[in-house]
Amino acid sequence: MIDNSIFENKKAAYLTLGCKLNFAETSAIGKQLSQVGVRRAREGETAEICVINTCSVTEFADKKCRQAVRKLIKENPGAYVIVTGCYAQLKPEDIAGIEGVDIVLGSEQKLDVVAYLDELKKKDKGVVHTSKTNKIKSFVPSCSQDDRTRYFLKVQDGCDYFCSFCTIPFARGRSRNGTIESMVKQAQEVAAKGGKEIVLTGVNIGDFGRTTGETFFDLVKALDEVDGIERYRISSIEPNLLTDEIIDFVSKSKRFAPHFHIPLQSGSDAVLKLMRRRYDTALFRHKVEKIKEIMPDAFIGVDVIVGTRGETDEYFEETRRFLEGLDFSQLHVFTYSERPNTQALKIEHEVDPRTKHARCKVLLDLSDNKLEAFYQSQQGTQRKVLFEHAQHDNMMYGFTENYVKIETPYQAGKANEIKIVTLGDFNKVKTALVEN
Repeated sequence: MIDNSIFENKKAAYLTLGCKLNFAETSAIGKQLSQVGVRRAREGETAEICVINTCSVTEFADKKCRQAVRKLIKENPGAYVIVTGCYAQLKPEDIAGIEGVDIVLGSEQKLDVVAYLDELKKKDKGVVHTSKTNKIKSFVPSCSQDDRTRYFLKVQDGCDYFCSFCTIPFARGRSRNGTIESMVKQAQEVAAKGGKEIVLTGVNIGDFGRTTGETFFDLVKALDEVDGIERYRISSIEPNLLTDEIIDFVSKSKRFAPHFHIPLQSGSDAVLKLMRRRYDTALFRHKVEKIKEIMPDAFIGVDVIVGTRGETDEYFEETRRFLEGLDFSQLHVFTYSERPNTQALKIEHEVDPRTKHARCKVLLDLSDNKLEAFYQSQQGTQRKVLFEHAQHDNMMYGFTENYVKIETPYQAGKANEIKIVTLGDFNKVKTALVEN
């Protein structure tokens, strides 16, 4: 049993890399430490405890994690250093070998961090605490507030899909979730704090219910009844799990925003098969057309990966043509990165770095054109904007329900308030407005 008095008045620095789910989990770790007397280090203070929550979605992410660990150690000399997250689960020994790291916690251990702190005694070499993938079974609820106004509610963790290019199932384990009752309770707590917008996050959120016998649609309907929350956003959801009934419900709901983020990954059916995705382009097109039919002003973000093994020039051209004819709002373009132990490594055709870069630019240019066209379609419309606390150059920002970014001169009283505005002129990043 650790004597909790050793933590009193200690200061902790937190660094989160990667997805919004990581941010929610870092928040949960911070709450655990605060319960034993640790407070967050303020700007300019040296921390006695450092927590780094890592990502491992690409090779570049791994490199960025190692650099971030070393930088935080340098900035907080003598601190007790804890590294967790996906990179820590997949390559714990790599991190344990970094000078200054004390403990490495895997996916099953990271949300019970206090149990592993060993009275904050510095180690000669990092000590690894991880579990095999098939032993990662716990689900710990977490909800974080970003530095603006949104809250990120973790509703699901893990993935059963095992796409050929992805290591996330190995890093986070099988799909699991908390109960709808517990999610509603957390949403009510956010409302009690004055929070107005919640983003539902997870690894594969449409797969919600694996461990409770419930469904993601059941969750959406229950959250829609929580008083005080003005707006929910659904983060990335697989197209085969974004059911027509969910789309219909969002179009009529009181609180769910007309904003969808749907991973396509490739517009070539042949490449989708190589990726082991669970849909084809016909289904994806149907989902987009269904959304636009009943919510013509909805924002649709689409993920796509370029340069995967097996993506020939012909297959990439299929992707470009498919996307060109699709009514989406913006692309999130990722360059394929080799991941150890994935099935994609068995695919023979490799794409050289120069070709990957060229293909990425083609799709980024297409994305710019799509975003500009979407923004033009919104000029002159009235929208509800949730203003954020942050300001820059005496301007404040916010987002409409359909995810158009706006700016207006800073007024402190508008922060975390929803106002009806008329959207005016814009550039590709920001939308000016005329308030009614």
